[in-house]
Amino acid sequence: MAGPFSRRPAAKPKDVGKTLKRIMKYLLAYRLQLAAVAVSIIVSAAANVAGTYFLKPIINQYIVPYIGSNNPDMTGFASMIGMLAAIYALGVAGTYAYNRLMLNISTGTLYKLRTELFAHMESLPIKYFDTHTHGELMSRYTNDIDTLREMISHGIPNLFSSALTVTGIFAMMVVLSPVLTVLVVFVLILILFVMNKIGGLSAKFFRNQQKEIGRVNGYIEEMIEGQKVVKVFSREQIVKSDFDKINDELFHAAANAHTFAGILMPIIGNLSYMLYSLTAAVGAIMSINGYIDIGTIASFLQYTRTFTQPLNQISQQMSSILTALAGAERIFEVLDEKPEVDEGIVELVYARKNDRGELEEAEGYTGMWAWRQPQKDGSVIYSELKGDVRFEDVTFGYEENKIVLDGISLYAKPGQKIAFVGSTGAGKTTITNLINRFYDVPDGKIRYDEININKIRKAGLRRSLSMVLQDTHLFTGTVMENIRYGKLDATDEEVINAAKLANAHSFIMHLPQGYNTMLTSDGANLSQGQRQLIAIARAAVANPPVLILDEATSSIDTRTEALIEKGMDTLMEGRTVFVIAHRLSTVRNSNAIMVLENGRIIERGDHEDLIAKGGKYYQLYTGMFELS
Repeated sequence: MAGPFSRRPAAKPKDVGKTLKRIMKYLLAYRLQLAAVAVSIIVSAAANVAGTYFLKPIINQYIVPYIGSNNPDMTGFASMIGMLAAIYALGVAGTYAYNRLMLNISTGTLYKLRTELFAHMESLPIKYFDTHTHGELMSRYTNDIDTLREMISHGIPNLFSSALTVTGIFAMMVVLSPVLTVLVVFVLILILFVMNKIGGLSAKFFRNQQKEIGRVNGYIEEMIEGQKVVKVFSREQIVKSDFDKINDELFHAAANAHTFAGILMPIIGNLSYMLYSLTAAVGAIMSINGYIDIGTIASFLQYTRTFTQPLNQISQQMSSILTALAGAERIFEVLDEKPEVDEGIVELVYARKNDRGELEEAEGYTGMWAWRQPQKDGSVIYSELKGDVRFEDVTFGYEENKIVLDGISLYAKPGQKIAFVGSTGAGKTTITNLINRFYDVPDGKIRYDEININKIRKAGLRRSLSMVLQDTHLFTGTVMENIRYGKLDATDEEVINAAKLANAHSFIMHLPQGYNTMLTSDGANLSQGQRQLIAIARAAVANPPVLILDEATSSIDTRTEALIEKGMDTLMEGRTVFVIAHRLSTVRNSNAIMVLENGRIIERGDHEDLIAKGGKYYQLYTGMFELS
C-alpha cells in the first residue's frame, strides 16, 4: 500500500475556494444524486465503525461466559453474528452506492465541462492560438480533465468517507477507554512527525524526478522528429551519449524519490504495530486490575489497527484533490478567456436583381452576394459584393511597441491580382490576417467595398474570402469531405469540378478509393504537394469573390505548377486575389506587385515596371538578393 507521502507532490492551486465554488456549480445539477451519495457515505462509515464495536458485546456476553460451558445456548450468539453480518453488508451496499453514483456524476459533469471547453475554444480569437502551444491546450482535455475526473469520482467521496470514519473511530475509542485513547494520540503524533519528515524528503526528490522525466521525454521526442538529420550526419553515438547523461540524472532522482517513499510505509507499519502492542499491554494490565473488560480491549485494539488507514487515505486524497484543483484552474483559465468580439452590423446575404434591376435578398445561392447594411432610420440598403479592398494608412503590431506594418496604404480593385513579396517578417501574411479580421487594426482603416471591415460581421466577411495557406491542414475524412469543407452543401459534381480546376483530379483518381479514400493524420498518406492541391480545390469549391493565396504553390514542383497555372487563372478570373510568394515566377502576371521591407511598401507596380526601375524587386528577381 502506498504511504501518505509516497505519491508525487501535488500541484498547488492558486485559489482553492474560488475553484471549488465553480466546480460545485456543475455538481449541483445532480443535487438529488449528491444527497444520495452523502447518505450512502454516512451509512458506509457508520457500518464500519459500528461493526467493530459489536465485538465488545459478542465477547463479553457470549464468548467469555461460555468458556468451559458444556451446553451453551448459541441462539443469541448466532443472532449477534447475523446482525454483524447485516451491518457489514449494509456498509458494502453504501460503499457501492456512493461509488456508482459518483461515477455517473463525474461522467456527466466532465461531459458538460468538456463540451463547454471545446465550444468556448472555438470562439476564441486567433491571437490566443498564436500565443499558446497546441500541447498546452491539449493538456486541458487530457491531463487536467483526467485529474478532475479522479477527484470527483473517487477523491472527494473517499475524503469524506475517511474523515467520517476517523471521527467515528476516535469517538468510539474515547467512549471505550479514554486512558488508552491518550496513548494512541501520543503515538499518533510520533507517526505524523515521521510521515512529515520522510514524506518531505520524498516529495523533494519526486519534484526532481518530474523535472528529469520532462527532460528525458523532450529529448526523446526531439530525436524521434530529427532522426533523418541524426542519421545524415552520423550522430547516433553522440545522441546516445547525451541521452545516457540525462537518463542517468533521472535514474538518481527516481532512486532517491522511491527510496524514501519505499521506507516510509514499513516505518509507519512498524510504528502501528508498536502502537498495537503497547495498547494490548496497557489494556491487559488494566483488565487484570479490573479497570476494563476483555470485549472492550478487543474492540479498542481493532479500532487501533484501522485508525491509521483512513488517515493515510485522507493524506493521499488531499494530494490528488489539490492536483485536480490546479488542473481545474487551468481549464477555467481557458473558459475565462474573452471570446472573439464581433460588433459588426453589416451582413453578407444571398442576393438577386428584381425586375427593376434593384438588389434584393434571396433565400438561396444565386451566384450573387450582397452586403445588407441596416440604417439608423430602420431601413436597409443592399450593395453588391464586388471585392474592392483598400488599406488606408494601416499601422499594426502583434505586440505593443513592436510594429509589423507601418503606415500601409494599398488598394485592390475587383478582379485584380495583387502580389506581396519580401523577406520573412516583412509583414506579408500580416496583411492577409488583417483582411480576415483575425486581428483588428488599432490605427488606420481597411475598407471592403467601401465599408469599414469593423462594421462587417466576421462570419460574413470570412465567408466572402477563401484562403490557401502554406501550412495545409486536412481533416480526418475522405478526400471528397475535405474538399467539400470549403462549401458544405457542394454536390459531388461541384467537388470534382473544383478538383479538376486545381489539377488534383488525376492523382485523386489514382488513390485506392478515389474520392472516397480516407485521409488521416493530417493527410500523412499524401505528399505535401498533393495535400496543397486538395487545399486549392477546397478554396475553389467555395467560389469566393476574394481569394488569398499564402505560398499556395510552395510545395508543388515547377512542372505541376505549370500544369495548374491555367486552372488557377480560371479560378482567379473575376476575383480579387492576394498572392504571397517567395517564388517570384508565380507573381509575374499580377496587376500590381508590392515589395515589403520592415513593414513598409518600398516598391509597387507590375512586373515590367518594377524590372525597369532596377530596384529591390529587380535585384530579387535576377538573383542579386534572395528571399529568406
